[in-house]
Amino acid sequence: MQPAEVYAWLTAIPNMGCDGFDAHISASILALALWEAETGRLRPTDTIGLDGEALCELSKELFPHAATVFARWKGETASPASEDEACLRDLLRRSSTHGSAFQNQLADMIARRCLRPNHLWQDLGLRNRQELGWLLMRHFEPLAELNRSDMKWKKFFYRTICRDEGYTLCAAPSCAECDDFDNCFGEEGGESLLAQTRRQAELRC
Repeated sequence: MQPAEVYAWLTAIPNMGCDGFDAHISASILALALWEAETGRLRPTDTIGLDGEALCELSKELFPHAATVFARWKGETASPASEDEACLRDLLRRSSTHGSAFQNQLADMIARRCLRPNHLWQDLGLRNRQELGWLLMRHFEPLAELNRSDMKWKKFFYRTICRDEGYTLCAAPSCAECDDFDNCFGEEGGESLLAQTRRQAELRC
C-alpha cells in the first residue's frame, strides 16, 4: 500500500475520543514509516522509532480499528538509537508540554524520523512546514518557543543539543554574518512525501 492509502485507512473511521490533529499527525508519520519499512525490508519499529508495545498502545488509543494489525509487531524491539537520536529524543521528552504518554511517543517518533534526509515536515509525512510548527507548539511548547528566528527545525534541534552539551556547532560569530545563512534559515518548501509517492505510483500505472 502507498503511504496515502495507509493514511486513508488509518483515518477512515473517526475516533470520537481522539483529537483530530493528533490523529492526523500520527497517521501521517505511521503511513510514511510503514511504507518505508515495507519497501526497505525493515521492521516497522525501526522506521517508526517505537517498540512494538508502544506502537500497540498508540494504535489502540488513536486507531482502534487498526489495532489488530499493529498487534503483530507487539513483541518487536526498535533498533538501538544512535547518539544523535538519543540526544534529540531526550531533548524533546524534557521539553514536552505536558509530559503525557502520547508526547513521549511523539518525541521518540520525531527523533527517529529526524534521521531521514528530507525536511523534517516531509519525513513526518506532513502536508507542509506549518503543520510541523503547530505540532511542536502544541506538544513541545517550551522548546518551540525558543526558535524565535524560525530556524529550520533540524538545525535548531541540533544547535540546542550542542549548546546544552557545551559544544560549538557553528564557527560564524552570528547568524547575520554567516555566509551560509540559507542553510539554516532558507525556504523549506517542496512536496509532501505522501503526495509525492502517490503521484509516482500513478505515473507507473
